[in-house]
Amino acid sequence: MTDKLLNVWWDGQVVGQFTQDRHGDIAFAYAPSWLEGDAPRPLSASLPLRADAFNRRECRPFFGGLLPEEGQRTAAAQALGVSPANDFALLYRLGGDVAGALQMLPPGVEPVEPASSDSQQPEPLDEAGILRVLDALPVRPLLAGQEGLRLSLAGAQSKVPVVLVAGQIALPLPGQATTHILKPPIARFPGTTENEAFVMRLAAAVGLDVAPVEFRTAEGRPFLLVGRYDRHCDEAGIVRRLHQEDFCQALGVPPETKYASEGGPTFRECFDLIRRVSARPAVDVLKLLDAAIFNLIVGNADAHGKNFSILYGEDGPKLAPLYDLLSTIAYPELAPKMAMRFGKKATLQEMDADGWKAFAKEAGVGWPFLRRRVGELSRQIISQVEDVATALKGAPPEHGDVNALAELVADRAQTVQQSLG
Repeated sequence: MTDKLLNVWWDGQVVGQFTQDRHGDIAFAYAPSWLEGDAPRPLSASLPLRADAFNRRECRPFFGGLLPEEGQRTAAAQALGVSPANDFALLYRLGGDVAGALQMLPPGVEPVEPASSDSQQPEPLDEAGILRVLDALPVRPLLAGQEGLRLSLAGAQSKVPVVLVAGQIALPLPGQATTHILKPPIARFPGTTENEAFVMRLAAAVGLDVAPVEFRTAEGRPFLLVGRYDRHCDEAGIVRRLHQEDFCQALGVPPETKYASEGGPTFRECFDLIRRVSARPAVDVLKLLDAAIFNLIVGNADAHGKNFSILYGEDGPKLAPLYDLLSTIAYPELAPKMAMRFGKKATLQEMDADGWKAFAKEAGVGWPFLRRRVGELSRQIISQVEDVATALKGAPPEHGDVNALAELVADRAQTVQQSLG
């Protein structure tokens, strides 16, 4: 019995082979042609260029990190008739369009040539079609098993990659690069669509680099449409895939241990990673610093290592735009403890000057600078929350009280100012 194999493609070239042997062990090896090329690039900061193969322990954090997590992984596996623990089987069925530039395809299958917007396009979905997608996602994440679709995104929340055709949502043609992510509400918690739209827009309003987000409805049902920062439409209208990886992948941390309390990345490790990998570390350290402060103020306690990424563009590696920003503190049934501690402090109520000073050391920045930046961001948030909430007033009120969320965030911003001592 020979090993099962998937070719890993990047920009029309085979980077290497992802394999599974008869015992179920996975491995990855760079192709000699890739290593001997003009300018070979590693797939991940955790998978440096080398001739020797990477074993399961070494390669699983990256490849397993391309797949959905938790209940989404289980439901997708059930829809496909494979084991949730079988990364290879899931990528075999879902690896045609993943986060970043890669495509994972069986031997003999090559990527579809990128086409311009003038080429054949899929038929846009009407509102009833969008509702069918929204209804299908809870039982079939990523529409796993639907003929012609091989799509995968990491994360525990329900979502599906789509394309826009003249501003209208469509499911991609086989092999087509998707451009947006459709995210339905989280069924267990009211108003998550409005919550995420508000927090993402607030982040943009105070100058943070975030993925573009649009609040939409289909026959009154809300959903989010998020622009993919790992896609670029060139002057010819051709959508190009850009490589990226999240911090867990870059640090070699399996997705099931993404939380710092379980061995996942800490702030110190995240800042060290940016200084080591980024082409512009001084800029990106400050962007990551702002993101951490912002998450504490808005109460995004779920900001773990998979919610930060590195984008590999033409100008070198850099911190990717922020995504999946949600005020989890708005839901009392969720744990208020931050996924990554600030010093030894896990909640805003615990934060004091000593906690901020400890966080400054973890981030590798001076305490006076951090103190000034926390104050600036807090004031900016207080000045912007009302305008951002007003812009979302078109959202159906029964789906979430944006005004209450705005008041909560403003109160937390004032509390943060007081915590500086």
